[in-house]
Amino acid sequence: MAPVRTAYDGRDGYVAFVESHQHRLLRAAYLVCGNRHQAEDLLQEALLKLALRWSSVRDGDPGAYVRAILYRDAVSWWRRRRREWLSAYPPEQVTRDGDGDLRLALHRALGQLPPRQRAVLVLRYFEDLTEAATAEALGVSVGTVKSQCHAALRRLREVAPEPGREVGGNAGMEVNG
Repeated sequence: MAPVRTAYDGRDGYVAFVESHQHRLLRAAYLVCGNRHQAEDLLQEALLKLALRWSSVRDGDPGAYVRAILYRDAVSWWRRRRREWLSAYPPEQVTRDGDGDLRLALHRALGQLPPRQRAVLVLRYFEDLTEAATAEALGVSVGTVKSQCHAALRRLREVAPEPGREVGGNAGMEVNG
């Protein structure tokens, strides 16, 4: 006989899920949109949607459910607001350590990609999802994931041809298309 679940059990499970996954999900949201405040808003909305459906999602893969909401909402938000971001703060200064230089070069390069391509790269290489899982998260076909990934990697090579050379040596990532 299956255990009887109460509303309190659901709340505890949801809270535990959020506490254990929120930092990784926030990093992924930031990589997708490139703005910390927008990433926080996206994640908050995705977690709210998860809370509303927790009872039906908790036994499956709630992480995949939140990621799908997160990436779809990010692309939808971008479509509604195709404009330039204004900032009250100057851009970050390049640090002298190799990791900092590489990180900034990759951040700038990701910022030049359209949102769907950025989402595909984040899902495939940051979240380490398969092509099929990426397609499911974004609500597109596997062929679309492949073509968007190919185009995104080609664009990254154009805007940051050899990030390893910029930071001195083999510290850069090698991307195969």
